[in-house]
Amino acid sequence: MATLNARHPWSHNDHFHSWILANLPEHRRAALDVGCGRGELVAALAPRFEAVHGTDRDEEMLRRAGARCAGLPNVTIDGRSWTDATGPYDLITMVAVLHHLDVADALAEVRRLLAPGGRFLAVGLAPPRSAADHLWDLASAVTNPVIGYVKHPWPSTDDPVRPFPVQDPTVPLDDLREIVLDVMPGAVIRRRLGFRHTIAWTKPS
Repeated sequence: MATLNARHPWSHNDHFHSWILANLPEHRRAALDVGCGRGELVAALAPRFEAVHGTDRDEEMLRRAGARCAGLPNVTIDGRSWTDATGPYDLITMVAVLHHLDVADALAEVRRLLAPGGRFLAVGLAPPRSAADHLWDLASAVTNPVIGYVKHPWPSTDDPVRPFPVQDPTVPLDDLREIVLDVMPGAVIRRRLGFRHTIAWTKPS
């Protein structure tokens, strides 16, 4: 399986950009992508919002994101702490970022920064604990090379790209669900293939 994955690689995080783009809020003035990585999502949001701001703490990611978005006049990329922003934002996104943060504090900041009617869309990771968690991980492992083959049918000959900064998740999904719903009542948390889950919440008007 590892050999198949290496021959037909795909980005588990980028895979969910289409989910984010399909769930954008009605008002689209300003968007914030926390942990913007190489800037692919920021670039995809740029035509859909008046202004998009991407932040990241990793210097190499900032360099790549800046280069990726250099021709987009409504995009800003910087390494400042996203919690220093004043907002309000109509959209805040986090892709494989929330498990790097103190979850409750980060969600409270998101709630503060969102405009009424604004939307929080996150793609996350959680360690398996329950039987359901392990079954979903098994399903992800089995389908992973299949999805890779569909997305990338020819064997990869690309040079390896410096990976994103990695940190293992520590909060299981059931515990995460409790924290999220405490801060963001009504949020929708769903398991996904690709060893991921999604969180969607709209701030009450």
